[in-house]
Amino acid sequence: MSKVREFRIDIPQATLDDLRRRLERTRWPEAETVTDWNQGVPLAYAKELRDYWLNDYDWRAREAHFNRFPQFTTKIEDLDLHFIHRPSTNPDAMPLLITHGWPGSVVEFHKVIEPLADPTNHGGDAADAFHVVCPSLPGYGFSGKPTATGWGVSRIAEVWDALMEHIGYERYFAQGGDWGATITSAIAMQNKGHCAGIHVNMPSAGPTPEARENPTERDQQAFRGGRYYRDWGAGYSKQQSTRPQTLGYGLVDSPMGQAMWVIEKFLEWTDCDGHPENALSREELIDNVMFYWLTASGASSARLYWESFNRAFGRDEPSAVQLPTGCSIFPKEIVPTPRSWAEQRYANIVYWNELDKGGHFAAFEQPELFTTELRKCFRLMR
Repeated sequence: MSKVREFRIDIPQATLDDLRRRLERTRWPEAETVTDWNQGVPLAYAKELRDYWLNDYDWRAREAHFNRFPQFTTKIEDLDLHFIHRPSTNPDAMPLLITHGWPGSVVEFHKVIEPLADPTNHGGDAADAFHVVCPSLPGYGFSGKPTATGWGVSRIAEVWDALMEHIGYERYFAQGGDWGATITSAIAMQNKGHCAGIHVNMPSAGPTPEARENPTERDQQAFRGGRYYRDWGAGYSKQQSTRPQTLGYGLVDSPMGQAMWVIEKFLEWTDCDGHPENALSREELIDNVMFYWLTASGASSARLYWESFNRAFGRDEPSAVQLPTGCSIFPKEIVPTPRSWAEQRYANIVYWNELDKGGHFAAFEQPELFTTELRKCFRLMR
C-alpha cells in the first residue's frame, strides 16, 4: 500500500476541446422505426442531449461541484484507487463505505454524502452521523484501470476492506446497490472482522421453492421483473461479460456512443414514468456520463462483468451472509426481491423495508428516502 494522497479533478482543457469536436462531428444513425424507447434511445432525444451537452452543460462548474468533497487516491495491490472521504465532525460517527455499480459512479452519492456525515443540519440526529467513504470501482472514474486479470467481486471486496483499514477505520458499515450490493455482500461473506453490518438496495437471491410452485402476487412481481430483464434488458451484460474489449473501442471513441450506452439504462431502471428526466435532471445524466468519458472507462468498466459474471457472490451458498443486514426495496428495481427470497442468502436480516417510489439508482433518484433508510437500518447495528 502507498500513502494516501489528496486528489482534485482537474481535466485538461485539451480534453474538453476534443470532446466538443467529437460531439460536433457526431455521425448519427437513422431514426428508430417505433414511437417509443423499444429499440433504444430515440434519435430525437439523443440530438437534444447532444445539443445540451455542447451548448448548455458547463463542465468547469460541475468540476467545482464535485471537488467540494475531499478526495484522495492510494495504491493497493499496485492499483491506484480514487475515493471520496467526508469525515463527520461527530467523534462518535460510524465509518460507512458506499459502493456504486454500472452504469453509475460516485456521482450517484453526491446528494447523500453531506446528510449522512452531518445529520443535524439535514433532518437527522447527531447519533446518525457517518464518516462517509465512496470509492470509485477499479476501472471506473478516476480509479486506475487493472492491467491484468483477477479484479472481480471477491478481490474488490478484499481491497475495500483493506482500504478502510488503511485510512484508519477498524470497524465500519458497508452499503451498495448493483455491483456495489454484490461487493458489499462479499465483504460480509469474507467477514474479516472489520465490517459490522451491511445495507443493500439490490439484494441478490433466487426464488424459493414455494415461490416456484405457488407464487404469491409479490413473487409474481419479482418474476415479471426477471423475465423482462432476461428478454429485453440484459443485452448489455452479455456483451460486457463476453467481449468488453470489442465494445470499448466504440465507447472510448464516441462520446454519444458512451452516453447512449449509459443513459438508456436510466430510462429502464429509474422510477421515471417513461422518461429519465422525470427522475434526474439532464445535467445529472451528463455528469455521470462524464465520469466515463473523461477517464476513457468504456472498456475498463465493462471488464468487471467479464471478471465476475456467473462468479458473483454466493450463487450456491444458502445463508451465505451472516452479518446483520438491512435491505431497502425500491419499486422500480430491476428485480424487486421479496424478503422470503432474500432470507435464503442473508441469514440475519435486521431491517427490511419496501418503499413506494424510487428505482435502481436509489441514492441518486431519492436521496432523502435513501438517507432515511440508511439511518433507520444502521441504528439497529451501532
